[in-house]
Amino acid sequence: MNDQSNRPKVGKMVHANPATAPKVEGRRAFFSYTDLGVTEATAGKMRAQLTTADRGMTEPTGWHYHVCDAQFVYCTSGWVDLEFETGETVRVSKGESIFIPGGLKHNEIATSDDFQILEVSMPADMGTIPCEKP
Repeated sequence: MNDQSNRPKVGKMVHANPATAPKVEGRRAFFSYTDLGVTEATAGKMRAQLTTADRGMTEPTGWHYHVCDAQFVYCTSGWVDLEFETGETVRVSKGESIFIPGGLKHNEIATSDDFQILEVSMPADMGTIPCEKP
């Protein structure tokens, strides 16, 4: 068995639930964001939050990329349509995930009214930079 108990820890243990996870400001006015406590627990090395649509998004967000190492998204309900600089358009639906490397240009096209995702980024402070369509 591989004993990891003496390995250096990345952060402290944190437990979030609906009563303790606060709503926070986010990138989009039509979404609500819930902080799951990972940013504080990892001293900013990672962020985990729930993003929930207040209403379905009908206008694209515009092309942009994130200043981060990586972004991982797991869809808990509904769907989101994304287009990427690679020329691919992807619908991420309930039960599906997508890994987006930092710096990859993309555009959120639309979401369902019941859209919700779990989003994890490294580091926590993930900048968003608008850009031209590739």
